[in-house]
Amino acid sequence: MMNDSLSQQIACHDHLRVVEPHSSDSRALISLCGVSRFYDGGTITALKNVDLEIEAGDCVAIVGASGSGKSSLANMLCGIDLPSAGTVLWEGRPQLTRQDWTNLRRLSIGIVFQEFNLIPTLTALENVELALFGRGLSARRRRSRAATVLEDVGLQHRTNNVVTKLSGGERQRVAIARAIVNEPKLLIGDEPTGNLDSKNAANVAHLMFGLCADKRMTLVLVTHDEKLAASCHRRVRIRDGVIVEDTSKAVPSPPIQWQAAE
Repeated sequence: MMNDSLSQQIACHDHLRVVEPHSSDSRALISLCGVSRFYDGGTITALKNVDLEIEAGDCVAIVGASGSGKSSLANMLCGIDLPSAGTVLWEGRPQLTRQDWTNLRRLSIGIVFQEFNLIPTLTALENVELALFGRGLSARRRRSRAATVLEDVGLQHRTNNVVTKLSGGERQRVAIARAIVNEPKLLIGDEPTGNLDSKNAANVAHLMFGLCADKRMTLVLVTHDEKLAASCHRRVRIRDGVIVEDTSKAVPSPPIQWQAAE
């Protein structure tokens, strides 16, 4: 039997890739290997033979116009959708089923959506606390953890407000708190500033960059905003379902600079 000290052979696309044994700090956190996604019986191609590796601690922007395939790519990174062909690896391990991804999203992946996706009848605290159910925590510990994370995003004074009474920027901060309350390794923002005015968009962007640096999370931002993308260490540009550019540069994460939310 092959032990952990030997190289692991992993089928990736139409060839075998040898993954040398190394610590989880240096292994790619998530990898897409020859991933394609087709719809309508193959008549629509959203992604075509995509290879992409994202290392732990990366700050990555996925950039593209509407219909370019960037949201499809984000869906592959968090398992909301599964590839028609190819393999997605999490820390070197193939994720093959929806249950695999459900487990990962519960423990290791946080997602911030453009539309917030909060439950309107609940308070900010209750929305964040929901993400902690199923973890075996007491009600007291869940509330304490949710309150702490809301304080981290600057909403300690809004914990008991129903989210419909909050501004757009505040709702998005609640959504971020919910996404990070389980301390995920990967935080994905799918157009997280798309529905916000410029002031609140700047606040949310600074917050997410700050979390990436302070909590050592891997951050992937899906955006059509070139200014936001330029603030990321790495930019992956997609067009017609194909990655056409992948550039990196040393860019320090901007400091959090709160502005008064309207």
